[in-house]
Amino acid sequence: MTIDTTNMCRHLQQKLFAEDGEYRAIREQIENDPTLTAVVRSRQLHIYRDGKKILVLAGKSAPKIVREDTLTELL
Repeated sequence: MTIDTTNMCRHLQQKLFAEDGEYRAIREQIENDPTLTAVVRSRQLHIYRDGKKILVLAGKSAPKIVREDTLTELL
């Protein structure tokens, strides 16, 4: 899966796609794991596993963990 950067906060884009980005490991997991999906809503990235929301990433504020998951351990 590729992440659509349309309407995504610039700070979040830098954290996801920069070589030393804070969320680079999470982006790689999203791209390689078919059970994960990511949707941009309100300039934030909402991440789902099997249709259940597990994490919300924002540009300047702290990530919101909705459910405990192996992906949240990468934070």
